[in-house]
Amino acid sequence: MSGKTLILGIESTAHTFGVAIIDENFTVLADERSTLDVPLGSGIHPQKAAEHHAQNACRLITSALKKANISPDKLSGIAYSAGPGLGPALRVGATTARALSLLFKKPIYAIHHAIGHIELAIKLTKSTDPLVVLVSGGHTAITAFSDGKWRIYGETLDITLGNLIDQFARELGLPFPGGPHVESLAKKSQNYIPLPYTVKGNNVMYSGLLTHVISLASKHKLEDLCYSLQETAFSMLVEAVERALVQLDKKEIVLTGGVASNSRLQEMLSQMAEIHGVKVLVSPKKYNPDNGVQIAIVGLYLHKHNLSVPVEKAIVKQRWRLDEVDIPWRM
Repeated sequence: MSGKTLILGIESTAHTFGVAIIDENFTVLADERSTLDVPLGSGIHPQKAAEHHAQNACRLITSALKKANISPDKLSGIAYSAGPGLGPALRVGATTARALSLLFKKPIYAIHHAIGHIELAIKLTKSTDPLVVLVSGGHTAITAFSDGKWRIYGETLDITLGNLIDQFARELGLPFPGGPHVESLAKKSQNYIPLPYTVKGNNVMYSGLLTHVISLASKHKLEDLCYSLQETAFSMLVEAVERALVQLDKKEIVLTGGVASNSRLQEMLSQMAEIHGVKVLVSPKKYNPDNGVQIAIVGLYLHKHNLSVPVEKAIVKQRWRLDEVDIPWRM
């Protein structure tokens, strides 16, 4: 086994319960996941997600320890996703982490979910000082590191990009998550239907786009709607990213989060970046959705800086901005 420091990370912000174990060399020793089965026409029900997580937590932790070939007493610390996210789902992860911390007398680390996405993507892409574009069901943010924190240089002013796509898919009878299905259908069309386009400075707004495209469902082919939705939503984001890129003069863009796996978004972002002589880096598809590794990696950074929290303060924060989090390991 490589390394002596071993961090177990627990992810439980939404529909995925993930457990991962990494060592001090950032080697992934275990990466276990279970995802809630969301019925057609439905979204993530917070209580159903919590029940799913509670039912699978013990099994996944046991499996992760077995795959890593270690006993719990060999762990150096427990990291958990403290927020933002669905309250009931978050509390299952936090409760599980507190129990492990108390039972095995290990330090506990409260992790911001979005910081996990960002730090894991940077580690996997070997980026140095990027502009990070985080796009998922819970986040749409353009961010870069400055003066001890990840600062927001652009974001959604209403719903996220992932939420836009999932709500559209749900309304039109596509399975959850909607992203892969919308992307697949979009590839079958090049018939663009004009849709609302709202960019305010470096920020985007998607709710008007969602309302309008749903209202056209009975008038156009599904493939055309999917294509037009992607082209419009992604163009809005790329415009905002380009503005932030020029303002900050970054030489790399890191794309991460569940929607980062969309090939059309990658293509549009790369076309813009090429004009400015900038590289677009995307972490491996496996690590774009929610996972325990993103929690464990930030836990490792916090462990190295002795920044655990008392067990009684290992709570959850449903609403927690990423630019509120101190990042001492990048100082």
